[in-house]
Amino acid sequence: MRHQLIGRRYRRLVLERVDGVPLVILPDVFNPVLLRSGAFLARNLPAPVPSRAPDSMRPRALDMGTGSGIGAIFAARLGYQVVGVDLNPEAVRCARINVLLNDLEARVEIHSGDMFAPVAGQCFDLVAFNPPFFRGLPSDRLDQAWRAPDVIERFAAGLGQVLRPGGEARIVLSTDGEWRAMLDALASFGLVVRPTAGKDYGNEVLTVYAVTSGSTRPAAVSDGRPLPAS
Repeated sequence: MRHQLIGRRYRRLVLERVDGVPLVILPDVFNPVLLRSGAFLARNLPAPVPSRAPDSMRPRALDMGTGSGIGAIFAARLGYQVVGVDLNPEAVRCARINVLLNDLEARVEIHSGDMFAPVAGQCFDLVAFNPPFFRGLPSDRLDQAWRAPDVIERFAAGLGQVLRPGGEARIVLSTDGEWRAMLDALASFGLVVRPTAGKDYGNEVLTVYAVTSGSTRPAAVSDGRPLPAS
């Protein structure tokens, strides 16, 4: 039944809602509801730490591979000033539509480009990333959301340059993908990774990890299973 439902809504223009937030999904853009990981990450982004800094120092977030813009929109609703980036021009178009639809154009900018290039020289308190779960060369624009040859290594290599002191990334991984290799790649760049939220959907386990600069790798990083319910 799930495969039939996906077939009717995949690669089609649809309107989704996540916690009351409307999202237009264009055919060549990853659907964060149908495929779960985007909505799961957005719902598990941390609120910014309260600050007495002037408004010009408002906490900033980067939504890497923004897709439909769901991560950028949820981060803005939490109080961040947000920049979303995507390589797929249809995703850039889609995210801009959804930012306007949710009346957040004063809080969210969407840029076209590869990885950290569009935000060179900028720093953020939070970086959100729902990466491609599989290695390989993508066959088309939508497949860029599923497949990439070295995206995790490139993300890990550049993350330290865009994080403010005390900042962190939140990345979602699935057991229906090369999650162990991705965790190993992050650790190989001296990053500390710890699970913060997880959910078992039966056919896959989604886990959100906090990624920070550091030189040690905690034992919890090798597990990749959901955290116990509190």
